[in-house]
Amino acid sequence: MNPVWRKRALLGLPLLAAGGAGLGFLAMLRGLSTGNYNPHGVPSALLGKAPPEFTLPALAGSPQPAFGSAELRGLGRPVLVNFFASWCVPCIIEHPQLMALQRAGVPVFGVAYKDKAADALAFLARRGNPFQALAADEPGRVAIDWGVYGVPESYLLDRQGIIRWRWAGPITEDTMSAELQPLLRRYSA
Repeated sequence: MNPVWRKRALLGLPLLAAGGAGLGFLAMLRGLSTGNYNPHGVPSALLGKAPPEFTLPALAGSPQPAFGSAELRGLGRPVLVNFFASWCVPCIIEHPQLMALQRAGVPVFGVAYKDKAADALAFLARRGNPFQALAADEPGRVAIDWGVYGVPESYLLDRQGIIRWRWAGPITEDTMSAELQPLLRRYSA
């Protein structure tokens, strides 16, 4: 290849990358304006499948038992698995909804993600503990298997233990009424 053309091609690569990123951004903006883009709708390869096999230890000092994939099978009712951390600001926003689910009788299983046990327990002592079972994933390996992007992140499992819904980000009151409550009714029957 001619050295002049090679130099031009190398200079053009950043321009092509910037143009592609700009087109992607415009497509996202168009999707937002038409309602076809959901920034929380992160796809999951686990939807419609059983959770990956795992066993986690109990959060040290917690009265709740540990759990693994075996405890999520065949509970006969929908359950929510929630990955959270004491250092996570959106987890504070989500916490009242988790407490409401617990009061409504929905089993919520908590996974303290890359958190120190003392910090996670202090977080729950301040805000209330919505979890039926509470496990620690300090290295974050189980979260990787679940496809967790960050905390908070929640998964709804149906009565047979199949993942039916995933929510990346805090569950808000709007999320509860528009997304989660209808699914809980659907999968409770």
